[in-house]
Amino acid sequence: MATAAPQIEGASREEGKGESIWDRFALTPGHIDGGDDLAVACDHYHRYADDFRLMRELGVRHYRFSIAWPRIFPDGHCAPNEKGLVFYDRLIDSMLGQGITPWATLFHWDLPQRLEDEGGWRSRTTAAAFRVYADAVVKRYRDRVTHWMTLNELPSFIGNGYGKGHHAPGARETRKGLNQCYHIALLAHGEGMRAIREHGGSGARAGIVHNPNTPVPVTETPGDIAAARRQYALETAQLMAPVLAGNYPEEWLEREGANRPDIAPGDMELIGERTDFLGLNLYGGSFCRAREDGSPEPVALPVDYPRASLDWLNITPQVMYWAVQHAVEYYNVKQIYITENGICERDEPEANGEVLDLGRREFYRNSLLSLQRATAEGFPVKGFFAWSFMDNFEWAEGYGKRFGIVHVDYATQKRTPKLSAQWYSRMIAENRVL
Repeated sequence: MATAAPQIEGASREEGKGESIWDRFALTPGHIDGGDDLAVACDHYHRYADDFRLMRELGVRHYRFSIAWPRIFPDGHCAPNEKGLVFYDRLIDSMLGQGITPWATLFHWDLPQRLEDEGGWRSRTTAAAFRVYADAVVKRYRDRVTHWMTLNELPSFIGNGYGKGHHAPGARETRKGLNQCYHIALLAHGEGMRAIREHGGSGARAGIVHNPNTPVPVTETPGDIAAARRQYALETAQLMAPVLAGNYPEEWLEREGANRPDIAPGDMELIGERTDFLGLNLYGGSFCRAREDGSPEPVALPVDYPRASLDWLNITPQVMYWAVQHAVEYYNVKQIYITENGICERDEPEANGEVLDLGRREFYRNSLLSLQRATAEGFPVKGFFAWSFMDNFEWAEGYGKRFGIVHVDYATQKRTPKLSAQWYSRMIAENRVL
């Protein structure tokens, strides 16, 4: 099961927490649907003990959460906030007390606003600040946390935040500037891996979480499969190759020309620090086929292709199989965790209080059947985290889009397990897709 701190915690300025770019972005009129903000969210900051009891009732044994950088370093660097560190002491101890294994994500988009004011992901100062933050967090929790993830979804927090501008901080950089932002974020990943290697202990395991587009071959023929893999290589060259192969492909550098990032000595060695696993956030994908010359031809989805209540989330459960196969066969990845998978719907309780999110149940079931195909063929998938445990702040869409298997009444903070939660709980208990 998975969540992220800014989407569920609330308490946005309590006990010394600093302002994040999402706190600022949400309070700027016109950025968030409905004018929603992160001040209260799911009030998990005060209700975590009850939430972990509910997780245990559902049979959840592994929980992916994130640590809020501005709760630990309110201005991004300088002295750590002891109250913030103590909060995560309590949080981790509480989940362990319920028999739940913590999987900690160091960065899930909530950059301290002070660092953004100093350049944000455009500046190496941010990677240097992340080094200090990662050291402090890993040292503090290494006795209780052995599973770590460095950064979550570079294409989202850089691409949407510094490219398209519809996520925090709402910037629109040049292509050169955007490539540099990606490079600085990759350096931060390297600093996170270094901190875990140096301070996490011999049992620590860590990786990055990525959300690559997954090209699905239109037909499972050698030509279309090869074309889909070629398209995957093209689309992942900038972000996956440096982490998994230790370099930017020459073809990509030549294509970017003057827009390539500025690479300092030692950068690629830091970025390419060995990872133990790859985390994949998988929702929707695309289709691809081979042209007559064998080159990849993306095939557009028709306008009436099935989608969730967000335009970008098309219903393509095949991505669970092909994302795994591509990563293993192209990058020789040895271990994969599906770190997010889910769907948003406009879930509302029935008159009797039930939330019958059958569409979500079907989405999960079909996704897991596709994933079972990968494991049956021997691909090294080691775990699956559903997104998300409960409804939460869905970034620019606010609270109107619901991804949880547990319904949240934001007025009362009442939690109600949905049909999907009941099915998921039984599936865990029986260890099979029902």
